[in-house]
Amino acid sequence: MPLLFHSMLPRVLHVLLPSSCVLCGSLGEQAVCPACTQAHARDLHTRCPCCANPVGTADGARRCGACLADAPAFDATVAACDYGAPVDRLVLQLKFASRLALAPWMAGRLREAVQARDADLPELLCPVPLGPRRLVERGYNQALELARPLSSALGVPLAPRLLERQVETAAQSGVAPGERRRNVRGAFVLAEGHPALEGVHVGVVDDVMTSGHTLDELAGVLKRAGAARVTNLVFARTPPTYRN
Repeated sequence: MPLLFHSMLPRVLHVLLPSSCVLCGSLGEQAVCPACTQAHARDLHTRCPCCANPVGTADGARRCGACLADAPAFDATVAACDYGAPVDRLVLQLKFASRLALAPWMAGRLREAVQARDADLPELLCPVPLGPRRLVERGYNQALELARPLSSALGVPLAPRLLERQVETAAQSGVAPGERRRNVRGAFVLAEGHPALEGVHVGVVDDVMTSGHTLDELAGVLKRAGAARVTNLVFARTPPTYRN
């Protein structure tokens, strides 16, 4: 009887407490319904394999001009979709409004993007860390909430405390584009007792990638510790036309 009860519990809860789509309000099993997912969270671009900026159809297998001219420390970026309306609303609700049910849905979209790339999976996942003050204010790290279900979906181990933010930097969204690289310089370190990274392919998980400077700084820390490859796994990539 207890086993039968536990097996039926999710279905009972779904009937008693149905979820509704954050975007259209229709009842369903996920935070965003299949119709809205299809309409708003599909990736329609050919992207630079390094930074995930949109490129021409014929250029998808090679790095874009920006990555060739100023190569970042990371090796690749996988993005599930663009950061733009109404996806931006979902990201903000996860980040600032405690809509944690959005994290598994975002992880599902990111898993599909990773599998579509048909590339080697990272051997270890880690989230972009929050500073202690911001973590206390928010109560959770949205990158970690995204990394947990993604780790399970991909079957890749998660190191939730691999990286630490040693400097409480200003939010990148509030910093002038020309100052963003300087804002995060030296902000991150590896946590004490971190696993050995020599020769390891590390995946860094975040909700949004805009300028890429934070992820570049993190990749530099990981590479100096011996990581052989760093891949960014981000739910949304801000296109150049959307950036401040």
